[in-house]
Amino acid sequence: MQKPRLQLQASFDIARLQFLDRQGQATQPLPEFATPDWLTHCYRQMNLARMVDDRAVKLQRTGRLGTYPASLGQEAIGVATGNALMAEDVYCPYYRETGAFLERGVLIEEILANWSGDERGQHFRHAPHDLPICVPIATQLLHAAGVAFALNYRHQQHNEPLQVAVASAGDGATSKGDFYEAINLAGVWKLPLVFVINNNQWAISVPRTAQTATQTIAQKAIAAGIPALQVDGNDLVAVAWAVRDAIRRARSGEGPALIEALSYRLCDHTTADDASRYRSSEELEHAWLWEPIKRLDTYLRAQGLWSDAKQQDMDRELTQIMEAALDRWEARTPEPATAIFDHLYSQLPEALYEQYDRLRDEQSGGRPK
Repeated sequence: MQKPRLQLQASFDIARLQFLDRQGQATQPLPEFATPDWLTHCYRQMNLARMVDDRAVKLQRTGRLGTYPASLGQEAIGVATGNALMAEDVYCPYYRETGAFLERGVLIEEILANWSGDERGQHFRHAPHDLPICVPIATQLLHAAGVAFALNYRHQQHNEPLQVAVASAGDGATSKGDFYEAINLAGVWKLPLVFVINNNQWAISVPRTAQTATQTIAQKAIAAGIPALQVDGNDLVAVAWAVRDAIRRARSGEGPALIEALSYRLCDHTTADDASRYRSSEELEHAWLWEPIKRLDTYLRAQGLWSDAKQQDMDRELTQIMEAALDRWEARTPEPATAIFDHLYSQLPEALYEQYDRLRDEQSGGRPK
């Protein structure tokens, strides 16, 4: 059968951004914001994030913390994203974002409280605009679309400065319907919303190639009419430039953007996972060669900005910070058992009155009604 003539209606390209290659060498001049002070600050924050994650995993293994999702090997994405936001912006995170939380001013003891079942860990004292940590996959993206709509409405109706919402998610989230609904709303309503997708190659035990047929995650944004960019997610500078630029454009009224940050999860999906059951040791060993902290360390040393002595001083400082945070976390007065109801409901449903009273009385040592 003879094929009919076709007319091309649309085409697209996906660009990739990198400033520091896998060997820690600059591939192009660094942007103006990447000053020595900024680079060393972010390097410190990535190290702190890794330390927090390491200690949290150890606490979980000893039964003192619940299931925990570390960000080992992905620290550049969180730190760069959190650093790019202004205080008044709204961050809508998923769970693997220790670096971003620290950059947003979240206390280490608040992070630990959240994963130890303390409802107070969902209220970040120094990041009051941000949404709580979201564990269900991709639902935070819809929350972010709603937040961005509200921010845009306040700007248009009350002439308030336009604030931006930034939502983070893993690559697996982009296979959920929530993701497509969120980017569709963001595109058609031109919302001030930036999606940062951590493509760490694994959606729990499912490799990226088995969960989506697209060549890139970034190109999924094209269907929603959203600008998209793929960046080297282990290059702190590239992630920072991309997120800063997307936020700048959103704040100026140019609408949403999606950033795919290529990285690799060097740890288990969570402490409830065993990644050795589905990926090879050779793959993991290779991924360690291009992880973000080692890469930035190499660059800083080549520029004369870092040394063994500075590393030792920083390690001592961060250890002291970590130990002090642990002391504060352990010294927290336990919540009453009824906090689970108080946190979930603004007004307790009548059907739960009996359960609430029974739980309260059992905890106080009285007889249940």
